[in-house]
Amino acid sequence: MRVLLTGWASFRHGEATAGDVLSLRAVSDVLTEARVDHLTVWSPAFHPEGPHLADAAPDAFTHVVFACGPLHGTQLHDLHRRYPRCRRLAVGVSVPDPADPAVTGFDVVLPRDDGDACAADLSLATWLGSPPVVGVVLAPDQPEYGADRRHDTVHAILAEWLRDLDCGRVPLDTRLATDDWRHCATPDQFVSTLSRLDVVVSTRLHGLALGLKAGVPVLAVDPVAHGGKVTAQAHALRWPAVLPADATRADLDEWFDWCCSGEARARAAAEHPFPGPLAELVGELKGMP
Repeated sequence: MRVLLTGWASFRHGEATAGDVLSLRAVSDVLTEARVDHLTVWSPAFHPEGPHLADAAPDAFTHVVFACGPLHGTQLHDLHRRYPRCRRLAVGVSVPDPADPAVTGFDVVLPRDDGDACAADLSLATWLGSPPVVGVVLAPDQPEYGADRRHDTVHAILAEWLRDLDCGRVPLDTRLATDDWRHCATPDQFVSTLSRLDVVVSTRLHGLALGLKAGVPVLAVDPVAHGGKVTAQAHALRWPAVLPADATRADLDEWFDWCCSGEARARAAAEHPFPGPLAELVGELKGMP
């Protein structure tokens, strides 16, 4: 027996959702525990390194298992045609139309829901890791810095680095709005959101300041050559995790690891300096005639 394990995340034009991939992991775990030889295949768009359906010769498998998602669409019809001699099973799937050839092409269907019965989703049956949750706050173009702007370069480096980082990524914007649910309406809401994170990565001054206000370590990258207001604010707050515009991936890795440490968390949670200009403002006002 050799099983080809497939799902919507296996198709070139399929979609790899967290639930689908966890469901494939759950089935793989069960097959591994039962000592059933199997191969999980992935979409080339999701896992370019493979293995892919095109690599899985039909005569190399006795069974095809399809996990999670709806049994509907031409890609499932193609799956049936590609593996006609394999015994085909679907597990943890939705069955919107039992008469659909995408459904009837399977020898066995063990549904998640089919109009009559329902079962817990397969994604609940497998383990999860605990990667850190990282909020990302990026600065706009900031034309006031003229030729010293390095925003495009810095943000491109951060995008590649974040893509490869094992973390949950939460894009955030300090801009508030009362007409768009995707933005916080008050600064209190924004800082409350930050406080739930493990680390903030920011090229924006207020990403740095408000991240520390929330007690969360911040990896700050100054997008201005020679240092701009992000660097100045890090110095004012005595915060060490600030990198220049020409920072490398090695620099990012080193300081991200530090930001994930207990030392960084304790330092971020410590009391920060009171803004001196406020005291000066009061003094100036009181000194007025």
